[in-house]
Amino acid sequence: MNITKPKLKNIVFFILVAVLIIPQTRKPIQVLLHKAIAFVRPVSVNDEKLTKINNYIWKLTDKDNSIFDFEDTKGKVVLINFWATWCPPCIAEMPSIQALYNDYSDKVQFLFVTTDGYSEVDPFLAKNNYTFKVYRPVTDYPEFFNITTIPRTFLIDKEGNVIIDESGAVNWNSHKVRSTIDNLLK
Repeated sequence: MNITKPKLKNIVFFILVAVLIIPQTRKPIQVLLHKAIAFVRPVSVNDEKLTKINNYIWKLTDKDNSIFDFEDTKGKVVLINFWATWCPPCIAEMPSIQALYNDYSDKVQFLFVTTDGYSEVDPFLAKNNYTFKVYRPVTDYPEFFNITTIPRTFLIDKEGNVIIDESGAVNWNSHKVRSTIDNLLK
C-alpha cells in the first residue's frame, strides 16, 4: 500500500484532532503546552505605578477548618495564587511555584486559593508531592483581586503594593522573580 504525502498529512491531522478530543490525552497535552509558554513568557514586575491593597477583609480556611485572616498578611511579603486542580495552566506553573515555596516559605506568606474541594485538592497535592498549604475562601475576596481567569497570581510587598499581577502560566522560579522577592525582603 502506497501512502501519498497528502494522505499522510490527513492521517496525522486526524490523529492530532482525536488526541485533542479524548479527555485522557487532551489535558496532559494542554499542560505541556502551557509549561512551554510559561518558560518563555516573562513575568511583568510593576515598577512604575504601584497599586495598593486597601481592603484586607478576607477570610480563608484550610483543610482542618482553621481560619486564616488576610489581615494577618499586613507588613509581610505575600504571594497569592488563585488556581484549580482541573486547570491546565495552573498545573503547568505549579512545579515552579513549589520550587519558590521550598526556598521562601519561611520568609514569604504563600496563599494558594482554590474553590475546589479538599477531596480533589488533597490527592492532587499528594500525587505531585506538593507541600504548600491550600486555602478555600470563607468570605468573598476583596474587590481589588477581581479574579476572572485562573491562574492569577499576585506578589505583594510589605506595604501592600502589588508588585506582580500575572494571569496565566508563568515560570515563578525564574531569576527575575527571585531577585524581586529578595529585594522586597531587604
